[in-house]
Amino acid sequence: MCGCNEMGGMRSFLTKEEKLEILKTYKKELENEAKGVEEKIKQIEKNN
Repeated sequence: MCGCNEMGGMRSFLTKEEKLEILKTYKKELENEAKGVEEKIKQIEKNN
């Protein structure tokens, strides 16, 4: 859910529910990124 309309542009105003969904998705992406960083740290520490 990017807030894009059929014409490829962004709507000016999102509903509260849309904003919440976007933030939850963003949070999940950040959590996944942090998990990847932790795995990389452990891999580097293991190899040293």
